[in-house]
This record gives sequence, C-alpha cells and structure tokens, in this order.
Amino acid sequence: MKDKWRLPLILLLAFLLTACGAAPEKESGDAVVVGFSQLGAESSWRMANTASIEQAAAQYGFGLMMDNANQKQEKQIAAIRSFIAYRVDVIVFSPIVETGWDNVLREARQAGVPVILVDRMIETADDSLYTAYIGADFYAEGRRAGEYLIRKADALQAEHLNIVEVSGTIDSTPMRERQRGFMDVIQDDPRFTVIASVSGDFLRSKGEEVITGLLEQYGAEGFDVIYSHNDSMTLGILDVLDRQGIQPGTDMLLISVDGEKEAVSALKQGRINCIVQCTPYLGGSVMSLVQALKDGRPVPKVSHPVESAYTDFDDLSDPAMEGF
Repeated sequence: MKDKWRLPLILLLAFLLTACGAAPEKESGDAVVVGFSQLGAESSWRMANTASIEQAAAQYGFGLMMDNANQKQEKQIAAIRSFIAYRVDVIVFSPIVETGWDNVLREARQAGVPVILVDRMIETADDSLYTAYIGADFYAEGRRAGEYLIRKADALQAEHLNIVEVSGTIDSTPMRERQRGFMDVIQDDPRFTVIASVSGDFLRSKGEEVITGLLEQYGAEGFDVIYSHNDSMTLGILDVLDRQGIQPGTDMLLISVDGEKEAVSALKQGRINCIVQCTPYLGGSVMSLVQALKDGRPVPKVSHPVESAYTDFDDLSDPAMEGF
C-alpha cells in the first residue's frame, strides 16, 4: 500500500519544489551560461541596454538566463540566488541601488561564480565581491553637464541662474555621481544657485510629476535651468512645459543625459540645450569579459566606454548624431 503512493508523492514534491522557484542545476560541460539581472525596463536606454546584452550573448554563443527586477532590489537578490543555484558560469547585473548586496555576493563568491556589474556600481567595503565593473563614468557625465552650463552662461553673459535638479533614483550610482560631478564644476561659481533637487526615479511619469510640483512651488520665473539626470525624465518635463506654454531651450535651459532618439530630436529642434551622452551598448564589452574569464585571462576591474556630449554649440545637422 505504501509503494502505491510513493511515486505520486515524489512527483508532487518535485512539482512543489519547482513551483517555489527551485532552479535545476546546470549540467557540467554545458556551454557557458550567463545569469543577467536587469533592474527594469523604465526607459529606452534600459531596453536598448537589455537588447545589447542579449545580442552579444548570442554572438558569443553563450546561454543567457535573464530576469527583469522591475525596480525591486529584493527581486534582484532572488534572481542572483537562483543563478547561483543553477550554477551559471558568470553573474551579470545592474544594481538598482548601491547598498545591500554584500550577503548575496558572498554567496556567489562561496559558490565560485564571478560577478560583473554593468551600468551601476555597488557600495561595499570588500571589492573582491565583484570581479569587474563596466559602465559609464557618471562623475565625468556630471562634470560635462556643469562645463556646458558654464560655457552657456558665458555665451549668454548671464549674471545669475537658478537651477533645479531632477535627479535619478536615490542612492543609485548615476544619481550620486551625476550630481557630484555637476556640483563640483559649478559650486564655486557665484552665478549659479541650485534651489531644489528632487528625485524623478529615472521615469518619464515622475519627471512630469516633479516638474509640475516645482513649477507650482517656484513659478515659471523662479528658475532658469533644469538639469535632468536622464532623457526619460526630460521628455516628461518637456510634456509639462509644452502644456504650460513655456518654451524649453529658450525660456529655460534644459540639460539632459543619455542620448535617446526622441531627446536628440528635441535637441535639434532647440527644445533641449545639451545632452550628455551615456551609451547603453555595453553588451559586447560585457561578453568580452565573460570570454576572458572563461579562458582564464585577467580582466580589468573597471572599464568605461568613450562618451561625449551633444550641445546647441555643435553642428546638429551631423547625421551621426542620431541617438538610440
């Protein structure tokens, strides 16, 4: 009688383990498998970044296990643990915020799985928890934004400009570093005053929400410059300014970061004054690091792509200035 129920019970237990998220282990000798945790799909930049990772993995012939965290750190931590359980060869992830990763990355290290950070950095006292970081130099991006503003103020012979900053996700690497770089450039110039800094979470809808609140608080005459940490928020800001009859690029200077097609088009129309470039096309560089790790070759701890800025001082008819 006991034997009669043994097989159904085993099958039921296997089903329950699968339903609870237990991942099967990778067979030894299989092709290289990369576990990739993307933080979300909140912008054209993020979607282009995901596509770049997918395409590069296919070109290298690597398997790819991918998880979208939908802006939730707990989902990323769960995804990393599932990659460890599956015994992927390399874990790649874009951390939503800088802190809170030490425990799960220790688990990856104990399992012998190298970790590559892409696009965003983590804050840790033990940098052996990750093998490499590849992504933008966000501090340099912030400096480019500040340097443009000084040049523009000189050209306008401006005596004083009030600035509002629409920042990215609080405690994320790009938010911290884009702010720090910008402030390091302008803070000693008496012509500039940052009157407000509010997070728009890198979302177009939040960009709309933030600028609406700032206009209600200060009025259209209360500030002269908007420094937005990404194009998605900038495009939301443009929507609000248009509805309120404010001419962006003229009535207010608008500085953005990324290089999305829609934003570049707005730059060419004179509605944005400066876009600091931040490329999403990191997939090839990431998979090159994975290949090096597979071959047992050393990899650089930090790698940055070459980036610049598009501004209203440039020849905007340049066909190479397209965006992504």
